[in-house]
Amino acid sequence: MVISFNEVPNTIRVPWMYVEFDSSRAVRGAQAQAYKTLIVGQMISAGDNAGSASPEVPIRVRSKNQADELFGPGSQISQMCAKYFENNTLTETWAIPLEDDVAGVKATGKFVIAGAATAAGIVNLYIGGERVRVSVADEDTASTVATALREAINANLDLPVVASGSSGDVVVTMKNAGVEGNYLDLRINYYDGESLPPGITCAITDMATGAGNPDIEDAIAVFGDDQWHVIIHPYTDESNLVALDEELENRWGPLSQKDGHAFSSANMSYSDLSTFGTGLNSKQLTFAGCTKCPTPPWAVAAAVGGVVAYYGPIDPARPFQTLTLSGVLPPKLEERLTFEERNLLLYDGISTLYVDAGGKVCIERLITTYKTNSAGADDTAFLDVNTKLTLSYLRWDFRNYFLRKYPRHKLADDGTRFGPGQAIITPKIGKAEAMMKFREWEYIGLVENADQFKNDLIVERNQGDPCRLDFLLPPDLVNQMRIGAAQIQFLL
Repeated sequence: MVISFNEVPNTIRVPWMYVEFDSSRAVRGAQAQAYKTLIVGQMISAGDNAGSASPEVPIRVRSKNQADELFGPGSQISQMCAKYFENNTLTETWAIPLEDDVAGVKATGKFVIAGAATAAGIVNLYIGGERVRVSVADEDTASTVATALREAINANLDLPVVASGSSGDVVVTMKNAGVEGNYLDLRINYYDGESLPPGITCAITDMATGAGNPDIEDAIAVFGDDQWHVIIHPYTDESNLVALDEELENRWGPLSQKDGHAFSSANMSYSDLSTFGTGLNSKQLTFAGCTKCPTPPWAVAAAVGGVVAYYGPIDPARPFQTLTLSGVLPPKLEERLTFEERNLLLYDGISTLYVDAGGKVCIERLITTYKTNSAGADDTAFLDVNTKLTLSYLRWDFRNYFLRKYPRHKLADDGTRFGPGQAIITPKIGKAEAMMKFREWEYIGLVENADQFKNDLIVERNQGDPCRLDFLLPPDLVNQMRIGAAQIQFLL
């Protein structure tokens, strides 16, 4: 019997026509890779607005309203989900809610209203980019205005704070404890035309005293065997970043192959961003710098992750530059990072955003924090996120192709004279298959330089294990068009 049947045995004597199906050649061409997103952040676990979800248990999320119910409105993770779904409603999305650390401290800030109105007007407070408006009548006192503001803040459950205070003080306290609450933006007036009513003043005490993030190890412990292509988290503290980096390094390894990439954001001054980025050196972590951005950094991170999870599967090699982040408010013109500052941050490991002519926040360049190899040499091999996404796709497609087409094959040397219907693979066949996969990847614009690939490609039986076929795949990845340069050499 030349043909290698999978199910029909050779010992049957009962007359019949036995027909089996073989799907090993049914799927052809490069396949679409479906992404899964994981959002990690803190929920509200106690009180009137507590979420119904169980902490540290992965749960699939489909909308902002569902996130509010599961995690509590105004919670850190609910805000992340809301901004994520503003940018991506199609990718399969899960969340792991964490409780506040038992020793955590909630950040607080304050608006101090003073004076008395000499004419009617409107007070516009901004808390994390969300506007709180109250009308002010002529002769309203600071206490009257502050009371109205406290009531308006507490009536808006989507805000990440609760308000308290007396007289002219409006004290805002984060609903979740932790360091990240210190980066919540507070401001008075944002849009042109907004101003305080005559006679009313407002002083702002920035958010501070937040401490004690939860341990992301609690989320990592329940990652399970699922592959999370895009992981969005809010944390900037060293212990959590080390733990996440180590987990993703293991997941990128050949024995796991559950690779993913982590996205976060940092709302710091230029100098603090530079210091923060310089202190990191990870292929697994990306931080978008959002200096003076009114939108909370954890929400900016979710917007960036949502865009990557949407466009990455369409084409992992295509750059994300110019893609807009829906729902993210830009810094005021005078607060934006300069070209020189953004260029330097890209050497420090910080991804950059910019504001277009229409006032929309856009991705400028997404990079990792990786800068040097283990020997301390400068290394740009994993600088751009697109490189990692492309490599992840190539490995996934190559692996799946061989697992589909050669699931139960025998391995023989080149030149073996077996029948054409035999389930046997040889190094020569393996090399032809690898070259065919390269051509498919080339056709969809992921690789280039076929002659180089063919010359450098090695497929051989392992010398120590005759049951093992080894591949050395040397793809030249397609690069991204990021910079154009021209010289106009004119004549008069």
